[in-house]
Amino acid sequence: MSDSAGQGDLARLRELVRVFVNERDWDQFHTPKNLSSALSVEAAELLEHFQWLQHGRVDELGADKLIQVRHEMADVLVYLVRLADKLDVDLMAAVEDKMVLNRAKYPADKVRGDARKYDEYKDHEYKDA
Repeated sequence: MSDSAGQGDLARLRELVRVFVNERDWDQFHTPKNLSSALSVEAAELLEHFQWLQHGRVDELGADKLIQVRHEMADVLVYLVRLADKLDVDLMAAVEDKMVLNRAKYPADKVRGDARKYDEYKDHEYKDA
């Protein structure tokens, strides 16, 4: 499933963030703990835009809110890419590995249309991953 274009986009994004950080001498602050914390904060800021909306669809957000959501999504992605860079994690490979585990936990023929967690299925035989 490795997509060289997708890998190239991630590499470009990683380099874009590295340059930004280096220009500001911020690498010293980018410990995995700090980046994980920042990622969590940004994810919460993203969620805040959907608070109290019925579904959070585009028509509920409106143009101005959608721009703000877009910026928060970018922040989440930047911190995730930066964290992966600091820990030398290949995000594409990590996603591919995780999808293998998810396919085993959530076989399409058994879970299609059902949003429960894998351990809530009647005859589950899946292990935590």
